Amino acid sequence: MKYILLVLVLVFLFLPADVLAQCAMCRAVLESGEEQEVAKGLNNGIIYLMAVPYVLIGALGYIIYRKLK
Repeated sequence: MKYILLVLVLVFLFLPADVLAQCAMCRAVLESGEEQEVAKGLNNGIIYLMAVPYVLIGALGYIIYRKLK
């Protein structure tokens, strides 16, 4: 069980970060412009906002697991 969890964490850590996380409307607006730096910044912001709750819930779950064990 411990090794499976370790493998899953490593797999998710090494997945590519460029996942094109924009919604259809944001993508259409950004593709019409010439500045691709704005699109990259928006993608990074979306990924950051998406990842934070998962990290917090994972940390809380780990703390609860350690307290109960």
